[in-house]
Amino acid sequence: MPAQIWAGLDLSQPHIMGVLNVTPDSFSDGGKFATRDAALCQAERMVAEGASVIDIGGESTRPGATPITPDEEQARILPLVEAVKVALPVRISIDTRNASTIRAAAQAGAHIWNDVTALKGDPQSFQTALDLGLPLCLLHMQGQPQTMQAKPVYQDVIADIQAELLEQAQALEIAGFARELICLDVGIGFGKTLVHNLALLAELERFTALPYAHLLGVSRKSFIEKVMGAPTPVDQRLGGSLAAAILAYQKGCRLFRVHDVDETKQALEMARQIEAASS
Repeated sequence: MPAQIWAGLDLSQPHIMGVLNVTPDSFSDGGKFATRDAALCQAERMVAEGASVIDIGGESTRPGATPITPDEEQARILPLVEAVKVALPVRISIDTRNASTIRAAAQAGAHIWNDVTALKGDPQSFQTALDLGLPLCLLHMQGQPQTMQAKPVYQDVIADIQAELLEQAQALEIAGFARELICLDVGIGFGKTLVHNLALLAELERFTALPYAHLLGVSRKSFIEKVMGAPTPVDQRLGGSLAAAILAYQKGCRLFRVHDVDETKQALEMARQIEAASS
């Protein structure tokens, strides 16, 4: 049975994780929210629009991104974590692959760890997850951000990714980490071709049927531009983002990491109401 509660969220209905990057180089909103005040205003707007979680990131993991030090990452995010904790009744997620960053963020008031490396990016991450006991999202990524889109290859993209995510989730459980704290993310765009991304979305029920919560992050990603077959700026990918989110909802996903909170909330609520009317 899929998880019914994750991070205190009732997964009988959809929930939105609003993306808040305090970076100069993220693919969609890099530089827009680099100051604490601008970022806090954006967090307030996303909560007002219906976000259940604010996902704060201080290091870009877009394809080709240059890594930064944990100290620099923490200098970007910690003031915002403290401000959001005081100002808003919302769960705070930290998008980081660094164990020292999540430790500092948890001390500052963060509630959730969203790790794009599924705890494999830092040798201290696995033990840190056990020590902190925070709700955890394990995202599948093949390779590193600098090179992950060069030539991603799988024998069977569905089976390979499912096996890797399950291996890490089960290792956590064996070590004593609670199953209900684990969330999986197939990692759309993280070391995947267009064919891989579409296959994962087409068979997402093979992941949402697992006994864990499931997070989907497709918002504004470049695979939408590839589907269109023509240049499509990031702020013109809403239609593709919503289509993928609704499809994922119909396949059992209940957590959605997005930039466009209001529009996604409306689309998911419409899908939920139609589903309820037909049952």
